[in-house]
Amino acid sequence: MKMENVPEQKTTIQVIERMVGLLDALAKYPDPVSLKELSKVSGLHPSTAHRILNDLVLTRFVDRIEPGTYRLGMRLLELGNVVKSRLSVREAALDFMRALHKKTQQTINLSVRQGDEIVYIDRAFSERSGMQVVRAIGGRGPLHLTSTGKLFLSVDEPKAIRAYATRTGLAGHNKNSITDLARLERELSLVRSRGYARDNEELELGVRCMAAGIRDDSGKLVAGLSISAPADRLQEEWLEDLVNTANQISATLGYMPAAD
Repeated sequence: MKMENVPEQKTTIQVIERMVGLLDALAKYPDPVSLKELSKVSGLHPSTAHRILNDLVLTRFVDRIEPGTYRLGMRLLELGNVVKSRLSVREAALDFMRALHKKTQQTINLSVRQGDEIVYIDRAFSERSGMQVVRAIGGRGPLHLTSTGKLFLSVDEPKAIRAYATRTGLAGHNKNSITDLARLERELSLVRSRGYARDNEELELGVRCMAAGIRDDSGKLVAGLSISAPADRLQEEWLEDLVNTANQISATLGYMPAAD
């Protein structure tokens, strides 16, 4: 079979390619660097480089130290820390998730918060385990209708919870959905006191979930671990295993609960 040369892939939007080129150029210098030097290293005309850098400064990807000199901005660090936390959570959780799935024979989900939704970033399941509820990786769900979403709402300030209710209108999916603020606040109070959360067919009829939180070394809630199952198959004895598994993952991330 004759092998054809495959051309190197490039971005289809030229300005993105130029922006990345400038960021790469800035990454080569430990100290602030001049527009003239950046133009030379990136191969861009000074006026083009200046225009793109101005936009990067406005979005905090680049800092302007003084007129004509630049360095990488703090927003890159913020985004990098977000990616790092999610990747490390996934890596820390996977073996524990597989063990919990083996014990329950139900789908184990790992989710994180993204704005007003949760996003499923990993799962443990087996096609040989019979009837299961399988959430797609990358799938999303509203905070107030999902067990993991309730965990994240429960650590918000009351003002933030009210703002969430205003933004989303607490839209429901079915007759079991929580659609008013007073009921949501009562539910979140239960989540705080219990240390875990439930979805009792609020997102999808016939499906129940239970979730426990995963915290990092600073004590911040970074993910939720949940079991999803057909409503008539979810077993209460799984709750202790779920909470213990979430605690083990948190410990792996360096979390140490405060002594009583």
